Amino acid sequence: MTGSGTDRTRPAIEGAAPVVILVEPQLAENIGMCARAMANFGLSEMRLVAPRDGWPSGGGLKKGATAAASGATHILENARLYASASEAIADLNHVLATTARERGQMKRVLTPAEAMPETAARIGGGERVGILFGRERIGLTNEEISFADAILTFPVNPAFASLNLAQAVLLSGYEWFKATGGEPPFRESNPSPPAKREMVLSMFDYLEGELDACGFFPPGKKPIMTANLRDILHRLAMTEQEARTLRGVFKSLVEGPRKARLLARQAGEPDEG
Repeated sequence: MTGSGTDRTRPAIEGAAPVVILVEPQLAENIGMCARAMANFGLSEMRLVAPRDGWPSGGGLKKGATAAASGATHILENARLYASASEAIADLNHVLATTARERGQMKRVLTPAEAMPETAARIGGGERVGILFGRERIGLTNEEISFADAILTFPVNPAFASLNLAQAVLLSGYEWFKATGGEPPFRESNPSPPAKREMVLSMFDYLEGELDACGFFPPGKKPIMTANLRDILHRLAMTEQEARTLRGVFKSLVEGPRKARLLARQAGEPDEG
């Protein structure tokens, strides 16, 4: 859902990060979706190299990009325009070039997971790092890749290696966020402490006693079946609240039918067993 999970009351993640450079992007929607992917993972600086339809030019292009950005309009508003890839990287110290094809160039080839810890170290040391993303249809030229220090590629199905432009930005941003200690927006919230052994053993005694009373255990099988049952319940690693709930379930399953039979007898109805 558009905007789902966005909490605008929380501070935006800011700080030095790789520059995202889109070389001759063709579609306004792709520019907008790249901005959205950047905002997801704390990337804020976008550079645009000769967009096919200019930037910004008229209401149509900007409107399409803004809608696709889904709230990440601050990135679009601050995007800088360049005439060539060489101009866009002129002030950077280290450049990665994305490609899905082997280009025959003697460069290190890194996945985002491999590249981003090094990128974080470089940026932490005061360097400026950029990532070149190519055209939607043909990617980067060999000359543009020759400008880079290393190649960034993605571990994908080799029979279908083509990624959407925004997907490539998103995957790179995700690994950047992980490498810099990014945390999910929430974690499991369970204030109940782990169940004490006394509570768990009491539940075992109750459950095993009722199972014994109803004839659940075959002759000679009770010890091994009891041990297996306890192992199953131990693997749940129950909290106190979970142990109380489960004990209540067992009690209801046992005492519910008993109460129904008692009421039936009091009403003079035949006992169904």
